[in-house]
Amino acid sequence: MKKIQAPTLEDALRQACKHFGCSVTELRYEVVQYPSKGLLGLFGKPAIIVADHAPASVNTGSTQTPKTPRESSVRNEDRSEASSVQSPSSDHTASPGDSEKQSRSDDASTAPSPFSSNDTTRSLVEDFFHEAPDHIPMDESALARHIEERLKEMIEKSCFDIDVVEVDVEDGTAYVFIDGEDAALLIGKEGYRYNALSYMLYNWIHGVHGLKLKLEIAHFLTSQEEMIRNYLVPIIERVHSDGWARTKALDGILVHIALEQLREAFPHKYVAIRKNRDGSRYVLVTDFHKHGK
Repeated sequence: MKKIQAPTLEDALRQACKHFGCSVTELRYEVVQYPSKGLLGLFGKPAIIVADHAPASVNTGSTQTPKTPRESSVRNEDRSEASSVQSPSSDHTASPGDSEKQSRSDDASTAPSPFSSNDTTRSLVEDFFHEAPDHIPMDESALARHIEERLKEMIEKSCFDIDVVEVDVEDGTAYVFIDGEDAALLIGKEGYRYNALSYMLYNWIHGVHGLKLKLEIAHFLTSQEEMIRNYLVPIIERVHSDGWARTKALDGILVHIALEQLREAFPHKYVAIRKNRDGSRYVLVTDFHKHGK
């Protein structure tokens, strides 16, 4: 996989073709950022893509007419936006059903993964899920170093420019901090890469080490927590006045952040995640004997 930046999408695709020595029909790519001219020549944004070579012989034997670069980018973008990943990460507990739904959502997206560029990387990721617990150090500081080394090894094989990977283990929780020039790209549009990465890390860290996970990428989690804290102010007031309240439908990690903050605010009330008929999730706060409301 290679990250390519250029003034226009066409230039980025042209550079990718030149780098891999192939035609545009043999490219597998994801549009990370569309170009923008900005205002009066200021604040413009370049086109950024993540590309890989997909030889024609690997593709299906379909005789369909190859898509134009614009059609390919639009379809890749649509698939990216259509993928709604639910994450059990970041120290916010989630049920096994949530993990299964997120896994199915991840599978639905066919955009190339920046963490699966070659067999070596795939083997490394697979090792996370097959690591023998008997060989894992139990001391918290040693365990933190072990997780940190594995994360650095994985990120070095990705196409992201990340220079800070720090891990602390305390009271049964792994606190992971990641930062660097490409931190925003690692988070992704509306946090979809953050959700995917935290899902993968949670399955490894919790499954092998039995730890909770709190993942912070360039203060993204902190900003989300602050946003939810401000949103919950009238919700909390309503609980005090009416005895119960519910949040609006929340996506991904936001519902878990709201759950954690409301449980902290109302330790003696029933606070739980509920589902609407359309499958969206919200947080309900009420008295224990009225939790059927």
